[in-house]
Amino acid sequence: MNFSEKDILKALSTVNDPDIQRDLVSLGMIKDVKVYNTQVAFTVVLTTPACPLKAKIEKDCRDAVENVVGKEVEINITMTSSVTTLRDNAPLLPGVKNIIAIASGKGGVGKSTVTSNLAVALAKAGAKVGLIDADIYGPSMPVMFNCEFEQPNVKNVNGKNIIEPIEQYGVKIMSIGFLTPPDSAVVWRGPMASSALKQFISDAEWGELDYLLIDLPPGTSDIHLTLVQTVPVTGAVIVTTPQKVALADAQKGLAMFKQPQINVPVLGVIENMAYFTPEELPDNKYYIFGKDGGSSLAAKFDVPFLGQIPLVQSIRESGDSGLPAVLKEGATAQAFQELAETLARHIAIRNASQNQTKRVEVIV
Repeated sequence: MNFSEKDILKALSTVNDPDIQRDLVSLGMIKDVKVYNTQVAFTVVLTTPACPLKAKIEKDCRDAVENVVGKEVEINITMTSSVTTLRDNAPLLPGVKNIIAIASGKGGVGKSTVTSNLAVALAKAGAKVGLIDADIYGPSMPVMFNCEFEQPNVKNVNGKNIIEPIEQYGVKIMSIGFLTPPDSAVVWRGPMASSALKQFISDAEWGELDYLLIDLPPGTSDIHLTLVQTVPVTGAVIVTTPQKVALADAQKGLAMFKQPQINVPVLGVIENMAYFTPEELPDNKYYIFGKDGGSSLAAKFDVPFLGQIPLVQSIRESGDSGLPAVLKEGATAQAFQELAETLARHIAIRNASQNQTKRVEVIV
């Protein structure tokens, strides 16, 4: 056969990443090209293991190479992934590629439920995931991950006490709920809560992570400012319900991240409790909180709309039982899995098209 590795790379340079709209070769996504007598082999390195376009990219690559070598040649494609990052030589969390803030304007919109399911869905897809429960006054992750009576180990490293996060369902978790009795209230002033978040970031052994999700408390508070002043945040996700009062508060939360002095990219809006679907009528949708409020908010601020999650009884039951809904079978699990894939896509797009977020120095 009269073709070389150079010919294969030239063929693959005609294949674009559907999201980033640049060719795979210039993006460094093609590795280990090998040419034999009747065989061609190469590796495609996707930007996330949770890539929903994996099949399309593989087919496009196969078609492009086949046009050069013909159909009689065997084409072996290895699909792998390496999550992209802009965090080089970071003093804090050096092994963490992306820090994602999950926020809401008000309480009760299911932000923690969405966060827990996103974390597990990303881990199921093969990503290395951590989760910080930054809702110091109302920690819910210990219950949602069925580890409310666990206590993290503490070890001494070079004279410093380091906390080992609890691991459950493939996710490393840190929460104030692990450090206080389940039935006691955390009565702290703002600086104490902020100090706890800083400890979860600087004094915990997170290791290598593709995504570290930060479940923020409702509203805009000291905790939010502490986060953006402590580490450069890759991007923020806003969770809302369709009802007017939730949207009004979500708008404030979204606007906070877009302020020039904070300037954290908003990866998108998630609409939770988008519609009610009775278990006995799975094809019916009742828009009891209003309709399309999340997509309207995203359009208003020109940010992506990441998707909708329905209001179904099984999601609540899953949270209470400590087995996230995404681990079960059915439409709800599929919705969370697709949402996680969409989020991973937008993180990759953000990393390819925008500069690194800078840590906020001073808020006046």
